[in-house]
Amino acid sequence: MPPNTLGSTLVDSTERLGRGVVDGVASFGHWTALVVESVYWLFFGPRMRQPVRLAAIAQQMMEVGIFAVPIVALLSGTIGLMLAMQGIHTLSQFGAESQVTAGIAFSVVREFASLITGILVAGRSGSALAARLSTMQINQEIDALKVTGINPVRFLVAPALIAMIIMVPALTFIANLIALSAAGLFISYDLDISQAAYWSQTINVLSVGDLMHGLGKSLIFAVLITLIGVANGASVTGGAEGVGRVTTRAVVQSIIAIIVTDMLFVFVSTL
Repeated sequence: MPPNTLGSTLVDSTERLGRGVVDGVASFGHWTALVVESVYWLFFGPRMRQPVRLAAIAQQMMEVGIFAVPIVALLSGTIGLMLAMQGIHTLSQFGAESQVTAGIAFSVVREFASLITGILVAGRSGSALAARLSTMQINQEIDALKVTGINPVRFLVAPALIAMIIMVPALTFIANLIALSAAGLFISYDLDISQAAYWSQTINVLSVGDLMHGLGKSLIFAVLITLIGVANGASVTGGAEGVGRVTTRAVVQSIIAIIVTDMLFVFVSTL
C-alpha cells in the first residue's frame, strides 16, 4: 500500500473514531439531561403550576405494565419450565437432581426474569414510544407544544419515564413468581416432591439481596428503554420510512443496552 494511501486510511479511521466518540458523549449528555429534566418537572412542576399529569402517568402505566402482564406471564412461565426440564436433565447425570431448585431460583430471580421482562418491554413499549414521538415530530406537534408554552419533556417524557420506572420492576416481580411457580409444578411432578417442600427450598436459598439484584437491574433497564426510545423518536428525519427506521433502531439499541448493562451489572456484583 502506497504511503499516501496508508496515511489517508489512518486519518479516515481516526476521524470516524473521533466522530463516534463525540456522538456517544453527546447522546449520553442528552439522556442525562432528559432524566434530570423529568425529575425536575416531577418535583418542581407543581410549584410552577405545571405538574406532571397523573392521568398521563396512569395511562402509560396501563400501557407499559397492565396490558403486558399476559405476555410476561406466558414467557416467564415458559422460561421456568425450560429451566426445570434442562436443569433436571443436566443434574441427573451427576445424581444431583435435588439441587435443581437452587439453580432455578438463582437463575430466575437474579437473571432471567429481569432480562426477559426488559427485552419484552423494549420490543413492546420502547418501540411504541419511539414511534409516537417520531410521528409527533414529523407532524410538528412537538413544535406546537412549545409554541403554546407546554414543555415537551414534562408533557411527553416524564409520564413515560415514571411509568417505566414503576412498572418494569413490578413486571419483573410478577415474572419471578410465575417462572418459579411453573418450574415448581414440573419439579414436583418429575421429582415427586411436594409444593411445600419446593417453596421451602426456594425461600431458603434466596435472600433479599438476590431479589434486589434482579429488581435493581430492571430499574436500570426501564430508564434505558425510555431514554433510547425518546432519543430515537426525537431524531427522526424523513416521512414514514423515518418512523420505521427509528422504531427499529430504538428496539435494537434497547436490547443491546439491556444485555450489555446486564453483563456489566453481573461483573460488578461478583467482584
